[in-house]
Amino acid sequence: MYNYNKKCIQKLSIIILNLLAITSVSAQKDSKIFEDYKKDRSILPDFSYVGYHNGEKEIPNVTDYKIFDVTTFGAIPNDSISDKVAIQNAINAANKNGSGIVFFPKGRFLINEDGDATNSILSKKGHLIFRGSGSGANGTELFMKNMLPPADSLKMWTVPPLFIFSSGGADKKIGTVTAAASIGEFNIEVNTVEGLEPGSWIFLKVLNNDKDLIAAELKNNVVEPTWTNLINKGIDVKVFFQIKSIKDNTLTLEAPISYNINPKHNWEVYKFANSEEVGIEDIAFVGNWKEKFVHHRSWKDDSGYTMLRISRSTNSWMKNCRFTDCSVAATVTQSANITIFNCKVDGNGGHEAITSNGATNVLIAKCVDEASQWHSFGTAGTSMNTVIWKCIYPATTCFESHSSQPRNTLLDGVEGGLMKDHAGGALENMPNHMQGLVLWNYKQTNESVKDFEFWPPSEVYEWFKMSNPTIVGFTSKDTTFKTEQLGQSESIGKEVEPASLYTAQLKLRLKKLPKWIKEIQ
Repeated sequence: MYNYNKKCIQKLSIIILNLLAITSVSAQKDSKIFEDYKKDRSILPDFSYVGYHNGEKEIPNVTDYKIFDVTTFGAIPNDSISDKVAIQNAINAANKNGSGIVFFPKGRFLINEDGDATNSILSKKGHLIFRGSGSGANGTELFMKNMLPPADSLKMWTVPPLFIFSSGGADKKIGTVTAAASIGEFNIEVNTVEGLEPGSWIFLKVLNNDKDLIAAELKNNVVEPTWTNLINKGIDVKVFFQIKSIKDNTLTLEAPISYNINPKHNWEVYKFANSEEVGIEDIAFVGNWKEKFVHHRSWKDDSGYTMLRISRSTNSWMKNCRFTDCSVAATVTQSANITIFNCKVDGNGGHEAITSNGATNVLIAKCVDEASQWHSFGTAGTSMNTVIWKCIYPATTCFESHSSQPRNTLLDGVEGGLMKDHAGGALENMPNHMQGLVLWNYKQTNESVKDFEFWPPSEVYEWFKMSNPTIVGFTSKDTTFKTEQLGQSESIGKEVEPASLYTAQLKLRLKKLPKWIKEIQ
């Protein structure tokens, strides 16, 4: 009788738990904003094109490139001799070959030891896989003992990264845009297509201080006299695209236009000098930052141990990497369609985690900041269409929005602090974020704030200005917002369906979710 009752109780418990789970899911509110978006795509930015090959392909497991094992170039793990020259030589050999896997066996490799040259390790070609044997305790560790010197010790951000993955060559101006084009369109008219072909990468650029253009973007917000870059130079947009096809003087793009184009503002077209298919995988990048971080105290605090930069790269990725005891973990700049997946920042807290700075269509997915970097995952510069998806950082920090006109940033299912003094940016480069900031099912973990302001009066706080964000499904202990400062808001205090705006938009565009998304959700 006892065993029978016990089994019945166990079955009943399972049924109750299942019912509770179903009830919990069904209790989530269907987002009206998303339902409206299905009918009118201008309601929200389209984030569905972010990441490697616009999210349409999974990150490959490259096995058919020639392997350049760093140990064959003189690197020896777990000894006391620097491996910096050997690593650069392995990269050089892979670059010369046209493709390659620069491979690290398990163990600790030393870089920037006493007596090492004070330069970055550089790759200038695509089709390069920089692969270790795991980023855990028994994997591959690249240890940076000494800092690199800053370009200018008075400019605290000017320490170069230890590793730079970039491209050779130079951008070339092609011409100008000759006809208006609206957000969501794929075609642009140009005065010449000389030097371009299907598959070419370009960027569209405008820098114009037309007062009406500035007012149109800031909407109900007012320019402060200290924002000299916006006042004197103007609206700064730089967006990267791949050409799908060319007919006469019409370029058809692989991804839609994300900023309204008016030819009177002098939009320029440049052919982009880029590398493609660069992968950084399964490596721990370890710095030697051991001091207590103080924001802007010195160049050592802000950028002394800057580990990695992905620059001038397209359709590339970084996955399963760890960044420990660093000032800056990684930055993606002047690049497009980059996926950063399953990376961790830990150890002693420093300045920045992982940032999209002036890049287009960057996906930062399932990354964790355990170090509580002063600025956690986020955006800066002219970044456009950045998705920070299912990332976690502590209650002691916040997402980064480092001014210089980032646009269209989605914090999607993100968990961490929300506070006004961790955004970043100099006054001359304000505001912190232009249009298109979206917090979707954001879970705030620090103490609640009554009437949180995204655009506080400057006499109250002048380093935090984010223009008309959209807040949907925001949960916290009891934070409220000054709703007049928001562009759109819905379901403050309760999560919504879809749980992820990014994956919902991707499914809407492709009619089904790609296999790679299903596997990592």
